Amino acid sequence: MIRLPIASIVCASTTSLLLFASAVNAQTTQPAQAAPAESVRLHAADQTFVNDGTQAVATQRDAARIATSRSTDRDVKAFAEKAAADNLTIANALRAASPRGVDVPHNNPDTATLDSIKNLRGAEFDKAYIEQVALSGEQKTLSAFQAEIASGRDAQLKEAAQKALPTIQAQYAAAQELAKRKHLATQ
Repeated sequence: MIRLPIASIVCASTTSLLLFASAVNAQTTQPAQAAPAESVRLHAADQTFVNDGTQAVATQRDAARIATSRSTDRDVKAFAEKAAADNLTIANALRAASPRGVDVPHNNPDTATLDSIKNLRGAEFDKAYIEQVALSGEQKTLSAFQAEIASGRDAQLKEAAQKALPTIQAQYAAAQELAKRKHLATQ
């Protein structure tokens, strides 16, 4: 049997523990780049756009989905189907354009607008949908996107708003045309 002095055993044990602790620390320590992204602070105009723009688009999308099941008018249904598809595309583009770390609501429609139409049927539904969602809602959406283009500071958000603007303008023009065909006042 080999007899070692206690000092040698303590020294070897201490060295082993230090090496083990260093190895464990090296494995658990993450580089600074891998740390979670902190919340990014946007300019007030950009934050307003993220909130108002996503709400307007989500409201248009959800109301259009309701219209496809509640309306009996094929023109209203066709408008709603196109609006649902367009607004889904716009919502995805907004999420993609938002800076990393910015909280972008995924589904934040205006529930008051949806509640005002969800229990209606037939011609009564069609009139309310055209006036409250297709015309008034598209106008709100258009205003939110135009405000971002004019006042926004985040380049990616402004670009997303500029790319979406022609689609929103076309939706609003289609809503005005639909209102005229159904003998409703246009805005």
